[in-house]
Amino acid sequence: MSAISHELPQAAVNAKLIALISSAAVFVGIFLSGFVISEPAPYELYMAGLIAIWALFGLRLSRAAMPLLVLLVTMNIGGMMAMTQMADLANTPLYLAVSLFLAFTAVFFASVTAVQPSLYRLIFFAYVVSAVITSLLGIAGYFHAFPGAEMFTKYDRAAGAFQDPNVFGPFLVLPGIYLLYLLLTGPVTRMPLLAVPLLIITAGIFFSFSRGAWGMFAVSAVLLTGCLFLQSASGMFRLRVVVMTVAALSLLVVAMIVILQLPGVSEMFSNRAHLEQSYDTARLGRFARYAIGFQMALEHPFGIGPLVFGTIFGEDTHDIWLKMLMDYGWLGFVSFLTLVAWTIAAGFRILLRDRPWQPYLLCAYVAFIGNIGLGTFIDIDHWRHVYLLLGLIWGAIALEYRHQRLLRPNPVKAQSGRRALEGGWFASVKDFERS
Repeated sequence: MSAISHELPQAAVNAKLIALISSAAVFVGIFLSGFVISEPAPYELYMAGLIAIWALFGLRLSRAAMPLLVLLVTMNIGGMMAMTQMADLANTPLYLAVSLFLAFTAVFFASVTAVQPSLYRLIFFAYVVSAVITSLLGIAGYFHAFPGAEMFTKYDRAAGAFQDPNVFGPFLVLPGIYLLYLLLTGPVTRMPLLAVPLLIITAGIFFSFSRGAWGMFAVSAVLLTGCLFLQSASGMFRLRVVVMTVAALSLLVVAMIVILQLPGVSEMFSNRAHLEQSYDTARLGRFARYAIGFQMALEHPFGIGPLVFGTIFGEDTHDIWLKMLMDYGWLGFVSFLTLVAWTIAAGFRILLRDRPWQPYLLCAYVAFIGNIGLGTFIDIDHWRHVYLLLGLIWGAIALEYRHQRLLRPNPVKAQSGRRALEGGWFASVKDFERS
């Protein structure tokens, strides 16, 4: 008896230590996602090791999240089939290896959040920290704040610790939306603490001068505000959302007016604010290549091979749907289209349900919609944060599936179900609510 009493505390200590180590490991992975100056980036190397170690110690994928794995793997099989159409493979095997790795990161994040929902809060906190730091680097680079700061810019636009400002800007949208959510729903006393990082991230998005990031942030913010308004039946809360939204917009407008007075900013903003650029409407510009590419897709059902389109026309597809057809063939296109439609439909079905993880699902969902919309004008198949968004949404789908299973009446398993509710998964959810 005494032996058992001694073993239990030690087991509890070990479990707590493992939970702390695993949480810290996930935090580091998310934090590194904001620093991709060169490839392979530290994020790839770290996450490859983390996924491998986690798999050895029991990485479990919920049945509800299985479509995520199947559709992403099928998409990459389409890419392998497209590779057979190429005369010169060049760097294609490496490209597809990265595609498959990113697919596994989505599955990883879906798996760990479904098992440990408290990781949502940690993931979003790590993302905000990473976004604030990389935003500060991009802003410092734009204003040449210190010697060598120009390494954090490209084309005279803030790029932060990224290779491309068109990826840097969209990366900042999710943490910006999350801070906006906290600002709209949290206590008034926390507003100054939230306003500072929100302004930094918003400035990072602005100085990226990415039209897609601007539009994506605006659309995601509108969707977030609309969902919050619909979710609550309280007139006072709806009034609060409206008032806080007006206050946040006023603050951003004032900040924009001040920023536009800075030398060179107004001219760059004026140039980038046009809906169409010369490279969009030229004879073989982006829009013309769309028509040519979709015609080619009818003639090449297996695709033409990853990155081949760019070697033919001098520019990449700049459209995720055309990208899928050219680089992954019709099999990859159908798989990706199915995944996007399934994610949007399944996420929407549970979007406004009162759950501990609902705020994180809501923010990830509206940001995912923004990324998919932006994908119509740019390639997003290798954007790390898109796969993170997929993982976060499918993790919530798996959590809801488990929640409904535990609540479903079953005379045979009623006793075991009650025990699970009291001492298993729901206990972790209660801990999550208190945290």
